[in-house]
Amino acid sequence: ALPADLLESELFGHEKGAFTGAATTRIGKFEQADGGAIMLDEIGELTPALQAKLLHVLQDAEFTKLGSNKPVNVDVRIVAATNRNLEKMMTSGEFREDLYYRLRVIELTVPPLRERRDEIPTLTEAFIARYARRYKRPAPRISPQLRQLFQEYEWPGNIRELENTIKRLVILQDEQIAIDEIERNRRRATTTAVP
Repeated sequence: ALPADLLESELFGHEKGAFTGAATTRIGKFEQADGGAIMLDEIGELTPALQAKLLHVLQDAEFTKLGSNKPVNVDVRIVAATNRNLEKMMTSGEFREDLYYRLRVIELTVPPLRERRDEIPTLTEAFIARYARRYKRPAPRISPQLRQLFQEYEWPGNIRELENTIKRLVILQDEQIAIDEIERNRRRATTTAVP
């Protein structure tokens, strides 16, 4: 979510005076994670320049901070995640093929929630417990009607959408709001699907 120049500083650090506002030297996330692991979420959003720098780190186990000529050696395991199709991005030139194969050592694919409907009741109860505790509200009892809607709904926003629905339910203590929202989303999905 950060602009490319700030993301580079966040990941690799910078020297004092490297850019406007760099009042002190800063250690980046890769240097902090030396000997451990770093999680890079939404790897498909990296700019080509940052993809190249990341590839260099993976190949040579070193990088240079912004504003420095001195290499920093690191031993970091990378865990990367994305909701984008990196193979498609490679064919369109948006994602480096060499970086893709460097990152793709062990691949885990998490199917969308609509393909794991058996998990919905367990997730629902866990979110209810979490947010009832966090907001000091009574844990709402979910009607069979809403449970059925939860099972039938496509959940385009996946687990985050379910979580936010439960959060609203706990805070507002009004099941009808969740029912209305799901029904509204279903109608919207139906009308946008029709040519």
